[in-house]
Amino acid sequence: MHNTRRSIAATQRKPLPSLMLRASIEFLLSLCIVTIAFGADIRSIEVERDGVRYRLVSMTHFESPQQDVFDALIDYDQLAAISETIKESRYLDPAEDGEPLVFTRLGACVLFYCQTVEKVELLEFDTPCYIATTALPERSDVRYSRSEWTLVAARGGGTDVTYRLEFEPDFWVPPIVGPMLIKRLLLEDGTSAVQGIEAMARLRAEPRDIANQ
Repeated sequence: MHNTRRSIAATQRKPLPSLMLRASIEFLLSLCIVTIAFGADIRSIEVERDGVRYRLVSMTHFESPQQDVFDALIDYDQLAAISETIKESRYLDPAEDGEPLVFTRLGACVLFYCQTVEKVELLEFDTPCYIATTALPERSDVRYSRSEWTLVAARGGGTDVTYRLEFEPDFWVPPIVGPMLIKRLLLEDGTSAVQGIEAMARLRAEPRDIANQ
């Protein structure tokens, strides 16, 4: 399935953007999100808990083409600009076997209780239809975490994305508030990122559209 895998180290990793560039991107995204409030459509999103493990499945339709949505999802140097829950994200040096590694730090609060979750994950992908990450427990705040994005070009245009996440925390979870917080963390991460992903995909498409005019 992954025979079209490219080298992230060669094509995706880059120095972290300057504060001015980051601010400019966030400003442009905020403008785009306002103008495309209905550009992405969450068809369904479910979160369930099974003991200490949580599962999320969502289906979303994006109006942007498949390749542009894929490029936006895999740009870890900019993910923090498109999601309120993702506080920090970036590419790391590859693993010893050359596999790409990514870092994310997520955060959310319920009432008086807040939680930050940091993950270092192996990244694999098949351009432009599949992305998956698997957390390294020894470098993360999780015992287990696996994410998968499946991207399909929609018949009427745009892209249908199915997202699956299975997650088991490696930190103390308060009996009552804790599960609520984790579910909120997962839901907000998914819903807040959708319009940002659409906006980023459209920003990526603009230079190409101008060149083709």
